[in-house]
This record gives sequence, C-alpha cells and structure tokens, in this order.
Amino acid sequence: MLPIRIMGDPVLHAPAAPVEEITDEIRTLVSDMFETMDAAPGVGLAAPQVGVPLRIFTYSYEDEDGQPWRGVVINPELWMTPPVPGEPDEDEESEGCLSFPGERFPLRRAEHVRVVGVDLDGGPVSIEVDGWRARIMQHEFDHLDGILYVDRLGASDAKLAQKIARKRGWGRPGASWMPGVDDLEG
Repeated sequence: MLPIRIMGDPVLHAPAAPVEEITDEIRTLVSDMFETMDAAPGVGLAAPQVGVPLRIFTYSYEDEDGQPWRGVVINPELWMTPPVPGEPDEDEESEGCLSFPGERFPLRRAEHVRVVGVDLDGGPVSIEVDGWRARIMQHEFDHLDGILYVDRLGASDAKLAQKIARKRGWGRPGASWMPGVDDLEG
C-alpha cells in the first residue's frame, strides 16, 4: 500500500517521464498501485499520484453488466474525439480524484478515446473505449501530464475547489493520505 499524494505536491503538477525499461522495480510499483487503487477505492491510479514521476497508470472498472475491465498502460498515448460543447451535466459527468479526495465536480470530457502503450511484458496495448471508460483514460492520462481534473473545471467550480483545498490545508508539498488508514474517500 502506498500513500496517495494530494493536490499541491509537485509530482502531481509536472509532466512524468517515460519508462525506459520494464524492470522488477516497475512490476512491483504496478502491483503496489493496483493494491492502493483497490483499497482507496478508485477506478484508476497514475504513478505520480503515489509519488513516482513515470508515465504509468492502472485502471479498474466494472461495467453495467458487472463485467470487470482492468489493466495497466505504460507510456500511453491518447487520441480522443472533441468533447461536445456546453456545460457538463452534474449527474452524468461528475468525477472525483484520489488526489483531491472526497469531492466530485462536473467536467465535460470526450466521449470516445483510443489509448496505446505497452503492458508489463512490453507487449502492445490498444484500448478504444467510450463513456465512463473514456473518462477514466482521459483522467489518468492527464495525471501523466501534470494536470488534475480540478485544473479543468469551470470558473465557479474551480473557485470552490481552491476554497476546499485551502480549508483542508492542501496545495502544498508533502500532503498525502493512506488508503485503509485515512478515510478521505468515504
């Protein structure tokens, strides 16, 4: 289990470096990321969220039929359709983030994406998804570019997010929480 960094930690606000070689260290990191993501609980986790500035993310989601969808992408590239113009629907398009725990805000995302990268064996990964799966891919990919979803919010929600962060003492280096110990997502 790894501590999850909270908004303000520098590793969350800088682009992550590509993984040069898949080593046993990388395999252990990914295993720890799955354990941390599951305990949080979350549907995705990027390496920068656990303090590692590398281009890796894990994801796990169950669809409406209860079918699991789970994996890891190393050095991903993302292509997406343009988001539909307009304001996001608060009920249908709200998302949260383990690095801004316990809060949800509406955010318009692209409805369809394609992600390519490699898996833990260095084999090719190609994922083409829509709906919530597309949202998860975009959210985790943003983390690898140093972007939190609160950075993409409209003006009034962004102001509220900043107020929440100040009230909770976030927005500074070193803030983190531990899934299974701290109840920040409850």
